[in-house]
Amino acid sequence: MTLSAMADDIQKSLVGKSFDGSLKFDCGDEGVIVLADNTASIEDRDTDCTIRISRDNLTKLLTGKLNPMTGVALGKLRISGNMGVAMKLGQLLG
Repeated sequence: MTLSAMADDIQKSLVGKSFDGSLKFDCGDEGVIVLADNTASIEDRDTDCTIRISRDNLTKLLTGKLNPMTGVALGKLRISGNMGVAMKLGQLLG
């Protein structure tokens, strides 16, 4: 799945929900997905929190096949910036 398609799926999951803050999934050379202002886009910008993750592991994270805490412990994702924003992600996408 492309990052654009993932952003579209995330956007659908945001309907009727509120996300305070901004978060970026940084997939390196493949691009980014930014959650901000209750939208998901592939336009890069500064955010409160950045999660560095491969596209494959992002797919697993978003489909529930990768537990965020396990991902951090195994080095499959790295979080920088405001950890509080990262913690809200589970409630938003869950």
